[in-house]
Amino acid sequence: MDLKEIKKLADALNESGKQELVYFLQSRMKPMSAPIRAIDEIQEQKHKAGLVCPHCDSHFVVRFGKYMIKMRTGIVKRQRYRCKACRQTFNDLTNTPLQRTRRPHLWVRFIECMIEGFSLRKCAEQLGDEVTHVTLFYWRHKILSALKQIPTESFQGIVEMDETYFLYSEKGKRNISERKSRKRGGKAKFRGISNEQICVLVARDRQKMTFSGVLGRGRIRTAKLDEAIGGHLSDSNVLCTDSWRAFSSYANSKGLDHYRFKSDGRQRVKGVYHIQNVNSYHSRLKRWIDRFNGVATKYLQHYLAWFRYLDSKEYENTTSNKKNMLVTSCLFTVKDTNSRLRQTSYSS
Repeated sequence: MDLKEIKKLADALNESGKQELVYFLQSRMKPMSAPIRAIDEIQEQKHKAGLVCPHCDSHFVVRFGKYMIKMRTGIVKRQRYRCKACRQTFNDLTNTPLQRTRRPHLWVRFIECMIEGFSLRKCAEQLGDEVTHVTLFYWRHKILSALKQIPTESFQGIVEMDETYFLYSEKGKRNISERKSRKRGGKAKFRGISNEQICVLVARDRQKMTFSGVLGRGRIRTAKLDEAIGGHLSDSNVLCTDSWRAFSSYANSKGLDHYRFKSDGRQRVKGVYHIQNVNSYHSRLKRWIDRFNGVATKYLQHYLAWFRYLDSKEYENTTSNKKNMLVTSCLFTVKDTNSRLRQTSYSS
């Protein structure tokens, strides 16, 4: 088959098929310099205020030889450092998701797959089967461990706030003795809100600054609400919520202006006040998370951080977004190992 015939067949593919073909061809080509450029960007961003030891935060740091990264195209030498205070050595990737990775040339491609929303098995296929879907599971959660540390800035003006619920899940756990295992997410045993449900709070202002966090099992409580969101609100904010009493108690205790909307939907808007933005966010979140057929509750905060990041970037798989996601995840301290992630448990 000659090149003209291949091009003709490629033109007949739909957009999804063409994208898969691009990934396939990229996986069979020698990697470009994108991973190296990304590591250079990580180095620049991490050390823009000067070299700091990731072990003891000391500034008494000196260069300490080189270490080598094995790439498809050959060996790349990178700078190593040593702290004069604690005497430990480190490099630009210490305490980041990329620490001790054996295939740094695959991370940019993996970020592409995460933004596209591919399953782990499909990610492994797109990466040329160089890594297994099990390894990619840990790669994913190391990145998400960093993304969940992105701070929420203070809210401005009107703040819409509402809770939503996810079914408590022990997905991936073996020998569950309390109940029968569920399939594809499953359904709750009891109707309504119970301890089988995990409460997730979402708060969002009109500038699209968003907070999303797991608050525990069952109905939302005022104490949990203040613990989660109190540091992001001020006297100048106006709250818009549903009619659940925890929101009223919280607004009264903080002296905040408060507009309530009943769940019956009879009155959805009071002038410029409503909770339609946060309800729309809930809908997008639910649709997006349905693709996983249920997620383990112990990892739910990771998925909330993942969705918040994608939603803020409007799901665009651009070169800028790919690099930004990788670089941003390496600016936060991540010490999670594979075994530590596996042994994580949920505590309400």
